[in-house]
Amino acid sequence: MTDPHVAILMLCLFILLVLLGFPIAFTLLAMGVGFGYYAYYNGPPETFSDIFNNNIFYLLNQNTYSVMENDTLVAIPLFLFMGYVVERANIVDRLFFSLYMAARNLPGSLAIAALLTCAVFSTASGIVGAVVTLMGLLAYPAMAQAGYNRSFASGVICAGGTLGILIPPSIMLIVYAAIAELSPLRLYAAAVFPGLLLAGLYIVYVIVRVMLNPSLAPKPSDEDVPPPSKIYLDLLISFVPLTVLIALVLGSILGGLATPAEAAAMGALGGLVLAMLYRSLTWERVKESVFLTAKATAMVCWLFVGSWTFASIFSYLGGHDVIEHWVVGMDLKPWQFLIMAQLIIFLLGWPLEWSEILIIFVPIFLPMLDTFGVNPYFFAMLVALNLQTSFLTPPMAMSAYYLKGVLKNQIELMEIFRGIIPYLGIVILCMVLMYQFPGIALWLPDALFGVYVP
Repeated sequence: MTDPHVAILMLCLFILLVLLGFPIAFTLLAMGVGFGYYAYYNGPPETFSDIFNNNIFYLLNQNTYSVMENDTLVAIPLFLFMGYVVERANIVDRLFFSLYMAARNLPGSLAIAALLTCAVFSTASGIVGAVVTLMGLLAYPAMAQAGYNRSFASGVICAGGTLGILIPPSIMLIVYAAIAELSPLRLYAAAVFPGLLLAGLYIVYVIVRVMLNPSLAPKPSDEDVPPPSKIYLDLLISFVPLTVLIALVLGSILGGLATPAEAAAMGALGGLVLAMLYRSLTWERVKESVFLTAKATAMVCWLFVGSWTFASIFSYLGGHDVIEHWVVGMDLKPWQFLIMAQLIIFLLGWPLEWSEILIIFVPIFLPMLDTFGVNPYFFAMLVALNLQTSFLTPPMAMSAYYLKGVLKNQIELMEIFRGIIPYLGIVILCMVLMYQFPGIALWLPDALFGVYVP
């Protein structure tokens, strides 16, 4: 068996172990070290200490150090902390109710309010699990009490919650920037209009679907609607402060006034200030936010250490070359390459989460972009849209499991699956639109930072 064959075996074995339920980060580490020991094997050890005289241990040490000193990744814990503080500040529940009242005359007003709240909260959080969980506790009971169809309501929450990995400040985009060595500023700018487009398509779908079948989402009764003055006052109080915080964070990044890490630090401080203004800042909530931030950050960092070790050994054994030669040998046109790459990522979304797809499989395609003349930021936005499906595609639709976890016996998992299927089609439609009109992704970064030159 040649080294490239060993690399392909390594990749297949990783997929099998992940499907069996082994922890991703430590599976990557174990596979990287195990196959790395083979790759760098320098003969039988003469003493016990010679067992560790292998370059794989030096590589593991260097990768760990590189991750910990990566300036781009510093933004992750700060954005996570901002999101967790805002989540616990009771801002989102006020925002949801205010948006519901403001949209009361539209078909499916509760569903529209849920989607808008998800979109706004996503910009302050970027954490899919947090958004889906919170909206499951907040919006689903309100929709159920209003007589909404359970499958319809659950689909709205699951789809809206996944916007957090696309709309800046997305944690996924920071990870992508580090993996692909792209500018996080350009990635954030490129994601603005695709994120708004996808959210807008979701809202249009809800309105059209409810107009065709009003029984899915009954209108609120007149006695449930407070006076207009109270509605707009509540909306002003709940919406404006959070919008100002988001505008400051994203505006400073896109305007080149601050790096993502600096803007994230400002956002974390702003989250604490908002919590104080709403009189919801307690020592217990701060401790919870710090703990959850540390937990999520540790997971991301070890994913990076494991993935970079795994990818280094995979490439050293010739795995990347085998796949690249195979793809290039197919003599594909650029649009055929894009369809093939996105189809593979879409299919991988059935059994795998976005982190595994992004960290292990996307780097396989990145070296081929120059060969096919594909703009790496355009490709990144296609991937970012496509990764929405990893949260929405059964049987590993994680957003469905997040929602089921908080609703428990209030709804069956199959009902949630039925509710999220239409949104898969909407994501694919959004990808087609962006392919036909690349300016959706590329106009804003080119306008802000100049035309990209490879």
